[in-house]
Amino acid sequence: MQIVLPPELEELVQRQLASGKYQTAIEVLIAGAKLLEQQEDIYQGRLQELQQEAQIGWDAAQRGELFDGSTAMAQIRANLHSRHAAES
Repeated sequence: MQIVLPPELEELVQRQLASGKYQTAIEVLIAGAKLLEQQEDIYQGRLQELQQEAQIGWDAAQRGELFDGSTAMAQIRANLHSRHAAES
């Protein structure tokens, strides 16, 4: 496979080679591809977490366990105050 890099990526590869961290352009490209793969794995993991959290919210809504924003904030504040009072 032959790849033609845009000038800005060519400069990036050259800077990485000049740093001495990599010996060949292929090593730089492999490192970049590995980072891309890691980023994709993180994205997929976070997406699954968000989907699970959305399902939990949906299930709670179906059971009628939702509060409006002001009620939820009041409950959070009350819980914080009671915890603070218990620690004092």
